[in-house]
Amino acid sequence: MAIYLLAVCTPVGQRAENAVFDLGVHDMEKAWIYPWSGAAYGSTPLPPLEASHTKTLIVGLAVIAVVTLVRRCWWQGCAAVGVVVAAIGCKEVLKPVLPRPDLVNARESLIEGSFPSGHAAIPAALTLGVILVASPRIRPYVATVGVLWLACIAAAVQALGHHRPSDVLGSTLLACVCYSLVVWLLPTAAAPDITRSPRALPPVALALSAAVALVAGVRSDSLARSLIDSAAGFVCALLLWYTATEGPAHSARRTRPTPG
Repeated sequence: MAIYLLAVCTPVGQRAENAVFDLGVHDMEKAWIYPWSGAAYGSTPLPPLEASHTKTLIVGLAVIAVVTLVRRCWWQGCAAVGVVVAAIGCKEVLKPVLPRPDLVNARESLIEGSFPSGHAAIPAALTLGVILVASPRIRPYVATVGVLWLACIAAAVQALGHHRPSDVLGSTLLACVCYSLVVWLLPTAAAPDITRSPRALPPVALALSAAVALVAGVRSDSLARSLIDSAAGFVCALLLWYTATEGPAHSARRTRPTPG
């Protein structure tokens, strides 16, 4: 909510994000990721871009269900579905009711509300859901794949002109808050432990996510806009990694008093 209030509800925030759009021409074909966006004729979109978002959600929830059945981790499976439903549901509720007031006399193409981003919410929520049901040994690698996916999508939807930096950051934080709340509510025995990653994995994962965000955010018409879009995508990946591996939800589980 703080991101929304700062970036959308203040003249300074609106001018800053409008200026990012003005760094390049308003043409999604200038984005390097355009041939994989689903908007190009005959192209197959990267999930969850364009019309693939529903299929991506279904496949992701199916993966969670299968892993839950195989591992018989019923509490974690319910929690994982809860994270996805809560994050996507909150996005659906918030988007129509959070307007973008025109505080700076922007042109019509810049006053349409786009907060928060559903494109970014899907990979963030599904990654956190799968982490909840995954085996502790593979959980760090699931997180790695998830942050790479989110970095790509978060940077891509900005480069394509669908969303602003605040939109993807807000969606990622929304998914992280839902995950933290669900983990806090889980019974102590069912809460995920902090799994120590191999020492080299965190820097490798974050370096790769920075590279993926840079590639996905590239536009041929503006280096500055490319860097800004890529930076926002990387910050989303960083937030997801921190929440999944050593975020406040884990600390809350350690410090929460035992009833009685």
